[in-house]
Amino acid sequence: MAGRIVTRFPRKVREVENVWIPMRDGAKLACHLWIPADAEKNPVPAIVEYMPYRKRDLLRLRDQPIHHYFAGHGYACLRVDTRGAGDSDGVLENMWTEEEIDDGQDIIAWLTRQSWCTGKVGMIGKSWSGFSGLQAAARAPDALKAVVTVCSAEDRYTTTLHYTGGAMLTDSVWWGSSMQMFNAMPPDPQTRGKDWEKVWKARLKGNKAMMSDWLDHQHRDAYWREGSVAPRLGKFKAAVYSVGGWADYLSRAVPRILSQIPSPGRGLIGPWGHQYPQDATPGPAMGFLQDCVRWFDRWLKDQKNGIDKEPLLRVWMQDSVRPSSDYVTRPGRWVAERAWPSPRIKPKVLRLNAGTLDAKPAKEVALTHTSPQSIGLCSPEWLGGGVKGELPRDQREDDGRSLVFDTVPLQGRTEILGETVVTLELTVDKPVAHVIARLCDVHPDGASTRVTFGVLNLCHRTGHDKPKAMKPGQRTRVEIRMPSVAYAFPPGHKIRIALSTSYWPIIWPAPGPVLLTVFSGKSQVAIPVRKPDPRDKSLPAFGKPENGPPTPYTIFEGTTLRRSIERDPMSGHTTVTLAGKGGGLLGPVAHYRIDPIGTEMAHSIEKKLDIDDDDPLSARAEVRQIMDMGRKGWRVSINVGTVLTCDAKYFYVEADATASLNGRKVSQRRWSTKHRRNLL
Repeated sequence: MAGRIVTRFPRKVREVENVWIPMRDGAKLACHLWIPADAEKNPVPAIVEYMPYRKRDLLRLRDQPIHHYFAGHGYACLRVDTRGAGDSDGVLENMWTEEEIDDGQDIIAWLTRQSWCTGKVGMIGKSWSGFSGLQAAARAPDALKAVVTVCSAEDRYTTTLHYTGGAMLTDSVWWGSSMQMFNAMPPDPQTRGKDWEKVWKARLKGNKAMMSDWLDHQHRDAYWREGSVAPRLGKFKAAVYSVGGWADYLSRAVPRILSQIPSPGRGLIGPWGHQYPQDATPGPAMGFLQDCVRWFDRWLKDQKNGIDKEPLLRVWMQDSVRPSSDYVTRPGRWVAERAWPSPRIKPKVLRLNAGTLDAKPAKEVALTHTSPQSIGLCSPEWLGGGVKGELPRDQREDDGRSLVFDTVPLQGRTEILGETVVTLELTVDKPVAHVIARLCDVHPDGASTRVTFGVLNLCHRTGHDKPKAMKPGQRTRVEIRMPSVAYAFPPGHKIRIALSTSYWPIIWPAPGPVLLTVFSGKSQVAIPVRKPDPRDKSLPAFGKPENGPPTPYTIFEGTTLRRSIERDPMSGHTTVTLAGKGGGLLGPVAHYRIDPIGTEMAHSIEKKLDIDDDDPLSARAEVRQIMDMGRKGWRVSINVGTVLTCDAKYFYVEADATASLNGRKVSQRRWSTKHRRNLL
């Protein structure tokens, strides 16, 4: 936990371990409540965070400081377990279902009926709960006045852990395993009472391998549109504060949300990973909770504090850095745009000539390339969560196995902000093919720092809803859009575009090796150049990070996560492994006790990703996770695994989940499914 811990607040806080919220169908959801002690006499607005990650134990250490902080500033704060999770009723069957969104509306309506609530409601959340806030805002209930959404997105298909650019992320295997684990965890008997085991057994029976569901929907269809707010952004009424980090690829959603909502908006993107900004790495962290209080004060208490007059979007303009898989801080400065899209940002178009990036096109040359399947080892993770070693290291190895285009050394500093768009005229020799484009900062000594990258399954060249196979040998023009980024290239450095046909272990490979032909002179890149704005120097400074008082806890073991790469130069086989204890939602600790309730939590994981350089059908992803939790007389262990393999026609999922209570096996389930590849 970063920053100063605040213990004195304008309002004294009363904490209620569990409150039941009734739903329209008679089900009840469990809620942890922090509320000003005098709220019955002096009602306050409410702030809701709503998600399946167990408010009583799994995320208690993270939740407590945040919600106590807001309550101390005059808000009733609710941390609610979704239906089928934690101590709530029901079975969680899918992510962000209409039922889940309906439940969110019921929570808001229930709040308006409470004597201690003014009837004005805000929502806050990161990742899943960040999505939940957007989904609630899309229904536009009158009581919902403001949302803070962190590390979330507006489109489930393009900007979550499943698919990117129409290609499948290997992170979906890890996430499928994680959902099997979460859904197999029981409610706490101290909260639920005598029916806890009945609820648990219903969850175990209803558990499934969600990875199989995701493979049943390989394109953007009704399954992905459910819960996506992109088509409804224009109906928002609540003020939306959208937040992300450059080390988290979900940050691409922040500019898109700001450009489409008609309600008051504000955007913030720092150098961080998938974390709340007051605790985030790479630094610098910032006083995010103070900023959120100002946001909620403006829209839930009608305070004229000027936050709505500040620039629409503030981002951390990252200075050039040496490539590294781990940064404590990223040097740079805060800059701002008053509108988005910004009229101040102009695309600089450079032509992809034979090996160079130039202002003018040269003679057309057909450049051919086939990537080894293991290209991408320099960039092990898609989603940066603050785990050591996950950031992209020196790209020279991957660059050397790619089709590369460089500028001459830059004469002056070049700052960019926004999406980089690569337009290629190309042919491929297969009906299914991927192209990955990376934007890199090449240092004078040759070191290469990845700035951003984009992926396109060429079958999705005209959209994700109705993909079309490529015609081998047919010349086609396509666009690859790289997620927005802010970055400053210094004088003497080169800007590089690197193209490849695979990107392991981030994306699952196409069914066969692809021969890509790019027509230089006819292809180009548009880089979003931002001229420095003198007004940036007078931007109000963010405060130092603050947090509310933490839950007392005892650490038994810190994280032992380690990443390794094993390569056999004779066979061309590569194995990427992430293994150890901790990580994920437990963060930097592997085994600890939550002292007020006596519950211990422990987690371990082994993730292995295998591939042969010459054979994309050799791809294999396996994840094994164990979550242990409990206290004297009540100890639960959940052991889950997921394996994904493929051949030219099908994907194969093998999954299992075993639940034990006090050393006795309660449930053991296995799933084995086959899914036809559909232009993937």
